[in-house]
Amino acid sequence: MTKTAVVILNWNGRKFLEKFLPSVIQYSKDDAEIIIADNASTDDSIEFMQKTYPEIRIIKNSENGGFSKGYNDALLQVEAQYYILLNSDIEVTENWIKPIIKLMDADEKIAVCQPKLLSYSEPDKFEYAGAAGGFIDKYGYPFCRGRIFQHLETDSGQYDDVCEVFWASGASMFVKADLYHKFGGLDNDFFAHMEEIDFCWRLKNEGYKIMYCPDSKVYHVGGGTLPKNNSRKTYLNFRNNFYLLYKNLPSDRLFKVFTLRLLLDFVAGIKFLTEGGFKDLGAVVKAHFSFYFSIRQNHKKRKNITQKNVSKIYNSNIVWDHYIRKIQLFSKLKIDLFTK
Repeated sequence: MTKTAVVILNWNGRKFLEKFLPSVIQYSKDDAEIIIADNASTDDSIEFMQKTYPEIRIIKNSENGGFSKGYNDALLQVEAQYYILLNSDIEVTENWIKPIIKLMDADEKIAVCQPKLLSYSEPDKFEYAGAAGGFIDKYGYPFCRGRIFQHLETDSGQYDDVCEVFWASGASMFVKADLYHKFGGLDNDFFAHMEEIDFCWRLKNEGYKIMYCPDSKVYHVGGGTLPKNNSRKTYLNFRNNFYLLYKNLPSDRLFKVFTLRLLLDFVAGIKFLTEGGFKDLGAVVKAHFSFYFSIRQNHKKRKNITQKNVSKIYNSNIVWDHYIRKIQLFSKLKIDLFTK
């Protein structure tokens, strides 16, 4: 069995494979097996790989089931102690694998870890998808060390400490393979977006830790499949956020959180409307109805999860703090408001 497998999920991403796969090969070949999991691409990705990199293993998924199902289907065919889920639009750097594997080897309770994610286009800044590790507030809004909503911090070494976080980015996620399969992997119904937050939350409910390791560094393009200003992305983010909250919140918090989220989502819809984002407003409404119609299905999943009051949740409202109190830096948040 291979100790570590880097698995890159590809869908019509020949341009990214051509640009970024060389760095993955250069800095990973001695430490891991490299695998391309193709989500039924309709471009010439497969032909390009077979011609240019015949030594790289390709797993061909029968359909494009999205990020979640794509990885779940592919990883059933990969035998390794550690999986590294890596986006195709990431440039890795020298020695990016060993520090994280060493950290995870040393503690059986560490289930998942992510490297420092920096922006490929602005290398001195953190990248939106994961920055220096992810958190959520008590109402389910995700943010990161180094990124609160759209505000990205410049990396000046302020987050160069190994630390426990709430969620690790799926753009570059190291995970122990046995735990991935034991707890069901990513939720297929998410398709894409926030599936890694749900997965990390389920692991935390079982007493495992999610970590950030700054000694590993990668550069992410971001928005490779869906650009940030896209109503489909808005729909998935709002719907999936409700999915993960319903599945993982303890019963005594469910009603209060969902009641306030209805109000906050109404405010978000008004904001989209005033900015001319009619498609985004429609996406929010559609996301709500999609969630309501799927409650029975998600309730079955909820019954199989042990909901607990877990650590690293920001016990305040990041929306209020950022947009009303004008807090832009993670370091300005009160540390004692994070659950222990």
